[in-house]
Amino acid sequence: MGYYQRLRDLKEDNDKTQKEIAEVIDVSINHYGKYERGETDIPFEKAIILANYYNVSLDYLADRIDTKKGIMSNEVSQIIYKYEQLSERNKGKLELFLDQLMNQQKKIRASRK
Repeated sequence: MGYYQRLRDLKEDNDKTQKEIAEVIDVSINHYGKYERGETDIPFEKAIILANYYNVSLDYLADRIDTKKGIMSNEVSQIIYKYEQLSERNKGKLELFLDQLMNQQKKIRASRK
């Protein structure tokens, strides 16, 4: 499909005009039209603005994936960030606790069958 088609689809899905989106990324309507037609590559900083504006991932905008929010949710990203801040000892404790929770959950699911 190409990222240019994604730009057009996102604009239309959000009931926006080329003029409105051109204003968001601070370019002329003519220049934005070239992005949508694939005549000009969109600069990375403009792509970031659009990804934030449409609340989609850069990978989605670039037509690399079909999931708008990307591979990892914000919630998962925050959990990973917090995990990385822990000491090695506390990481081990957390992993044991998670194993306990998973085992408990399996038992509950098995008892429901």
